[in-house]
Amino acid sequence: MFRFAQPVYFYLLLVIPILVVLYYYFVRTRRKNMETYGQLPIISMLAPNVSHKRLHLKFILFCIAFSIVVLALACPQFGSRIKEVKNRGVEIVVALDVSNSMLADDFKPDRLSTAKLALSRLVDKLRDDRLGLVVFAGDAYTQLPITSDFDAARMFFNTINPNMVPQQGTALGKAIDLGTKSFSSTSKTSRVLIVISDGENHEDDPMSAAAEAKKSGVKIYTVGVGQPQGAPIPVSGGFLKDKDGNIVITRLDEKTLQQIATATGGKYIRATGNNFGLTDILSDVRKMDKMEMKSYVYEDYDDQFQVLLLLALFILLLDSIIVQTKNIWLSKVDIFKSR
Repeated sequence: MFRFAQPVYFYLLLVIPILVVLYYYFVRTRRKNMETYGQLPIISMLAPNVSHKRLHLKFILFCIAFSIVVLALACPQFGSRIKEVKNRGVEIVVALDVSNSMLADDFKPDRLSTAKLALSRLVDKLRDDRLGLVVFAGDAYTQLPITSDFDAARMFFNTINPNMVPQQGTALGKAIDLGTKSFSSTSKTSRVLIVISDGENHEDDPMSAAAEAKKSGVKIYTVGVGQPQGAPIPVSGGFLKDKDGNIVITRLDEKTLQQIATATGGKYIRATGNNFGLTDILSDVRKMDKMEMKSYVYEDYDDQFQVLLLLALFILLLDSIIVQTKNIWLSKVDIFKSR
């Protein structure tokens, strides 16, 4: 396992473009100053041992050495030993509606973007739990298998968009079925499925799926996204229209979402603000019985910056040896001279 222990030092690499600009300004100013004394070809003949190429080479070597030092400061490390970690927590699977109706702007900037932000904040509060992600519209797909890698979860949240599920609609039943199957086989209890949707236009029978989820020990919390008065669905060039040319209004269907939650002993919450009610759900989850879970992490990391510092030192030493003037004695050596 490879990682950088201090990646914040990579910001120092932004200094290199500044150095390039300053070096270009220096070379250009130096050239103009020389032109005030005469024509450059004549001046070059008066100083035949001056090498401009070596000046450029020294600058390039300095930039390379600087970059290597920054890499060393970022502290590259290799994991040297895997450790089994045991903790007690809950498995949480989030089923997120990514249908086009989630692009309605009764939440700013839209329902889906606000839901993604709320999920990222939820992940920040998780500790010893595991998290999985299912996305659905007219069909359902596993986006992230159940895991304790919360960094990966945040990365997947950023990539979520309606194009992930080509078939439009709101197949709540398929989402619940797939979410129920996403839990690990070792967990018999402590299973929570959070369904985030506007609940509208469901394509199947979500109540049958909820009944099966309850048999598997899954408690479903539903989060209703949207407003009862509804909002139009933005599309390219305006708003989505029906076959008669009327603008389609997507409204929150709370009844279905309430029934799903009640059937499994969970709770329905209407999304409000930036936390979407997920904070309240997490408070309930914390009261559930925890199960023992095992995970494997790299316990020890070996620092590798020493090699980089030696390489940078060698390049700087090489840079100091190279002088701007040509070596008179070496210029007399011609290894290709015929005998």
